[in-house]
Amino acid sequence: MAQFLGGFVGALLLYAILGDHEVLGVANGGFGCNGYGELSNANISMYGAFFTELILTFAFVLVILGVTSKPEYAPVAGLIIGLTLIVIHIVGIPLTGTSVNPARSLAPAILKGGMAMQQVPLFIIAPLLGGMLAALASGFLTEEAAASDSDDEE
Repeated sequence: MAQFLGGFVGALLLYAILGDHEVLGVANGGFGCNGYGELSNANISMYGAFFTELILTFAFVLVILGVTSKPEYAPVAGLIIGLTLIVIHIVGIPLTGTSVNPARSLAPAILKGGMAMQQVPLFIIAPLLGGMLAALASGFLTEEAAASDSDDEE
């Protein structure tokens, strides 16, 4: 709930600052809305947007789970997570606007309405699935690493 509330506060602040700015405002697809087709800078298809969001979220969550899995990674965890998020945005912004978090996508879509609101389910479902797949993969990789470590000890 805190992330959704933060998303709404951020979207309202953007709206207060940008309003209907001719390039960046809510009226012209700016304002942090995610989208595919006409709402995408790359005119990416719905399926392309789905797989983009799924893969980017999977990668981001997998990195988070990996670098927070051991206390000895703590000194660099924030840096690694931040740099990963930068790379994900560099790749994703031209394609979909980069969601990787449903809470980040919902408020701008609600404030923009119309086509953005019609497309927002994709930007809720794909990140949730990407996160779930990353959790499963992380569990599998952790089990494999533990099995490998126990084999090495024998």
